[in-house]
Amino acid sequence: MKKIVAINLGSTSTKIAYYEDETCVFKDNIKHEASVIKEFNSIWDQLDYRTEQIETYLAKKHIKIEDLDAVATRGGHTEPIVGGVYRINEKMLEQSGSEKYGNHPTDLGLRIANEFAKRGVQAFTVDPPTTDEFEKLARYSGIPSIERRSSFHVLNHRAVGMQYAKDMGKKYEDLNLVGVHMGGGISVSVHKKGKLVDANNALDGDGPFSANRCCTVPIGELIKLCYSGEYTYAQMRKLINGNSGLMGYLGENDAKIIEERALAGDEKCKEVMEAMCYQVAKEIGADATVLKGNVDAILFTGGMAHSKWIVGMISEYVKYIAPIAVYPGEYEMQSLGLNTLAALNGQTEIKELK
Repeated sequence: MKKIVAINLGSTSTKIAYYEDETCVFKDNIKHEASVIKEFNSIWDQLDYRTEQIETYLAKKHIKIEDLDAVATRGGHTEPIVGGVYRINEKMLEQSGSEKYGNHPTDLGLRIANEFAKRGVQAFTVDPPTTDEFEKLARYSGIPSIERRSSFHVLNHRAVGMQYAKDMGKKYEDLNLVGVHMGGGISVSVHKKGKLVDANNALDGDGPFSANRCCTVPIGELIKLCYSGEYTYAQMRKLINGNSGLMGYLGENDAKIIEERALAGDEKCKEVMEAMCYQVAKEIGADATVLKGNVDAILFTGGMAHSKWIVGMISEYVKYIAPIAVYPGEYEMQSLGLNTLAALNGQTEIKELK
């Protein structure tokens, strides 16, 4: 029996799951007080604190790190790589620590897993956010010095695609899918025979606006705003990722609260949510053209997929394209656990950044 702990670090929480072979024995979310997190100057300063929090939690479950076969973490930011299961090595840690390719609490997850590896367990990451399987045409932006890059919720997109294939009794590699992850950011991806060949940059690039991000905006007006003298570089970054989208229009980024207000008669909330859904539908339609209309299914996932109202609004626009399947929440922990198990059992290649 293989014993695996999966971790997924967020800004103020650490998701954790424990697997014995394919069985998820428990899954939980360790919440960290915002006041505590603010005491640290950077995510790297949280190493000892987060590690202790994880170990303390596992100890309450009578689980020792030394007794595990592997620890798997949602990956950090490295040079673009193909998807799969990766052993965490020094080069991966160096690139992640450089912040050259991005920075997020998941980068700290790599370090924590690596620390656990020093105690005899194996450390892996699966389908990191810089997984890049884009086709050549997807990289063109129109400006030669700017290349569209793969930066989206890869882990969950792939996990849901594979789950759908399993549910249908088919191979993921045989399907063409459009995936829609709706959380703090919204990413829409093209699954083409097992490869994620296109997607909007849900962090700060393009696609529909979301809970607190603007994504695609009229570029001329954005340039004017940048040079208006009203914003510093840091303030502009915060504006496009943090203070835009639902937050910018309504001063609230919780889609559930906004939905309740809309359904109670708040016309502004209703219109803004309809606009977001309209943009998501447009992105789905664009991705369907990448597959030349040969789409087996449209898959909805992420926190907002719990809302029948939101999914319903989008579906009205796109249901003519393909059947719709809904997988609310996230399948990231499942993906980390089961893909790591497959790697330990020799069913999946273990890759290394070289």
